[in-house]
Amino acid sequence: MSWAERYRIAAIVPCHNEEASVATVVADLHAAVPGMTVYVYDNASTDRTIERALEAGATVCSEPLKGKGNVVRRAFADIDADIYLLIDGDDTYDAGAAPEMIERLVTENLDQVVGVRQGSAYRTGHLLGNQVLNRIVCGIFGDTMGDMLSGYRVFSRRFVKSFPAVSREFEIETELTVHSLALRIPSATVDVDFTDRPEGSESKLRTYRDGWKILNVILTLTRHERPIQFFGMVAALLTVVAVGLAVPVLQTYLAIGMVPRLPTLFVASFLVLTACVLFVAGLVIDGTRKARHEASRLAYMRHPAVRGTYVREPFRTDELAAPVTVVPTPRAG
Repeated sequence: MSWAERYRIAAIVPCHNEEASVATVVADLHAAVPGMTVYVYDNASTDRTIERALEAGATVCSEPLKGKGNVVRRAFADIDADIYLLIDGDDTYDAGAAPEMIERLVTENLDQVVGVRQGSAYRTGHLLGNQVLNRIVCGIFGDTMGDMLSGYRVFSRRFVKSFPAVSREFEIETELTVHSLALRIPSATVDVDFTDRPEGSESKLRTYRDGWKILNVILTLTRHERPIQFFGMVAALLTVVAVGLAVPVLQTYLAIGMVPRLPTLFVASFLVLTACVLFVAGLVIDGTRKARHEASRLAYMRHPAVRGTYVREPFRTDELAAPVTVVPTPRAG
């Protein structure tokens, strides 16, 4: 029995000028999970992406605001399903891994399964940038879900409907990863093949430009998700500089009873005051962060898990009366 016969499964395929590959992606997804609805989100394409997607049997939607983040935000808001699959339309990910990823999501009662890319299709700059960014996120947040920048993921409904997407472009994967780490959402990883783009398909990712945007998102999320550490480090740095400026002035004052370098003492005092303000700001923002996480957690808990782990059969009076765990049937589409 296909998973799509038990659950409403929606595959989201963001596309911008992917006429060379989108039909293959749609066909592979239909073959991997028969009965799954494939939504191709055209993102201001100027080629025949829409025609190719329609010919392959996809449901085509449009998002005029350019950027993968804009597409994901729109799709998560528009589509109502039990399981969501996110995959790029460039035919670099192995669509055949979808059943395994969905199975893990359901049987292990998870909310996210990340496809960790395996293969030699990385461009040198992309591989190095991916490794550096993963290490930065791991150092700040403690984990990277195996591949922080992977665009191949499977989500539960409660993950999608509690995710406040704000990114506009390729930073969306970083935001997804940090969201799951911040709320400690049950997640797992599956290795998937990562291959080269088909001939005639051009990458939209720009190594330095998009790498800088992703790094900026990491710093922004650090400020929001780890405010005490972020502002505390800045405050500590300012304090060290202030002490370095003030010590010679104090030594001179103790020696001759005068302060000949009054501007230096003023700067040191200003830096100490700024450090105190920043540390207090970190404490205040941390309280806001906690309230925001509690609100996100409540939104997350409003939706049932994919697999009804705690759903039991009604009470029965025969010898089979012992309650058993069952998988609920999907709601009517």
